[in-house]
Amino acid sequence: MNKLKQKASSGFIWSAVDRFSVQVIQLTLGLFLARLLTPSDYGIIGMITIFVAISQTIVNRGYGAALVQKKNRDELDFSTIFYSNVLISTLLFLILYIIAPVIANFYNQPVLVSVTRVFSISLIVSSLVTVQRARLIIKLDFKTQTKISLVSSTTSGVFGIFLAYNGFGVWALVWMNLARRFIEVIALWFYTKWLPRKGFSLVRLKLLFGFGSKLLVSGLLDTIFNNIYLVIIGKYFNTASLGYYTRAQQLTSFTSTTPSGVIQRVAFPVMSEMQDDDEKLVHSFRKMIKLSALIIFPLMVGLALLAEPFVRVVLTEKWIESVWMVQFLSFAMMWYPIQVLNLELLKAKGRSDIFLRLEIIKKVLAAVILVISVPFGIKAIIVGQIVLSYIALVINTHYTKKIIDYGFLQQMSDLFKVLLLSMAMGAIIYFLIAHIPNDGLKLIIGFFTGTLFYISLAWLFNIGDIRLLPDFIRQR
Repeated sequence: MNKLKQKASSGFIWSAVDRFSVQVIQLTLGLFLARLLTPSDYGIIGMITIFVAISQTIVNRGYGAALVQKKNRDELDFSTIFYSNVLISTLLFLILYIIAPVIANFYNQPVLVSVTRVFSISLIVSSLVTVQRARLIIKLDFKTQTKISLVSSTTSGVFGIFLAYNGFGVWALVWMNLARRFIEVIALWFYTKWLPRKGFSLVRLKLLFGFGSKLLVSGLLDTIFNNIYLVIIGKYFNTASLGYYTRAQQLTSFTSTTPSGVIQRVAFPVMSEMQDDDEKLVHSFRKMIKLSALIIFPLMVGLALLAEPFVRVVLTEKWIESVWMVQFLSFAMMWYPIQVLNLELLKAKGRSDIFLRLEIIKKVLAAVILVISVPFGIKAIIVGQIVLSYIALVINTHYTKKIIDYGFLQQMSDLFKVLLLSMAMGAIIYFLIAHIPNDGLKLIIGFFTGTLFYISLAWLFNIGDIRLLPDFIRQR
């Protein structure tokens, strides 16, 4: 048991390192790429994202988790999943290869024929490591996965920058993606020392599919709705607009989900342990949402206020159209961690039925809001996302109220001081940089002054239980 706890603790640490370091590297290298490429280059990739993402979900979702979940797994299970994944990915590649002209005609972008066909090779490459990843997860070996992620992200990112610098345009993004997949395959095969055997069992495949299929359906639903905005903007607007949106979405998503991800990874197992003690559960849950808000609220407000100097300094003037998108999306993503924690609580209480019901309700609402907003332009579409985020928050907390009597009003009461302090910090930044002519100075002064103001007042009045944060970090 002690050995398992040690492996779990090590796994948590390396999982956190993986999440932060890899995403920071990807963001940093991505910013260099954005300086060399055009919004239209990113728009072209954005147009095929949903098709590739759905295919990747079919290949990667379900079977890997089924292998991890199964207790008496053996070599026949591993080989069966390996061969079936390669077959499925090959079929999906052939489908995308054939329909590439249809995708190009849909967007009226002839270049998408060749881009789709080459980019979709990554499906086959990715299928070669599903089993290897599962074997590392089974061993709780996140350290090896972190090393591989760091090497593949850094190497492929530098390769992409080299290609972009030499004028490859959108193809720099295509070849960078393929390079990363190939590096991952080589590294995972080398470190795991596992090779597929000749065995294949249809019976085993059906048994594993029984568990994996539920995750697959859930993953497909999530993937489709996460990428539907890219399809709509790509279809009804130009490639540059889609490129601006893609960049704004990446910046806001990174800022919101990366810091809160570590808390969310801890939330489910911790709350599951106390699922039968509502008093302890509410106490723990309150700490988690306060901590999430304490970190995320000022980050999103600060990003919205400093978006313009950040874009001008880091991404250059050609990306200036993405500024207002970053500002709007910051307030949509601001509440995302609180939404997710409410869903994690439902899972911890064993209410997967409510979880699924909520997801269906929110996806239907998202579709309705999107249909209504499209005729009014991209700004209306993004405003619709903000509206949806607040509606989703109310819906999620409604069921939390029913289950543990800690709903929307109670949560807003706990988070009010953090929200108020974040807004005050935003006002300080706004008035401080309003008359500074240099964008670099705006960025530096706004960031450091806002950070100092926020942390000082939060610590002085213990807003959001900030004084508990050092202990939380030491424990983890």
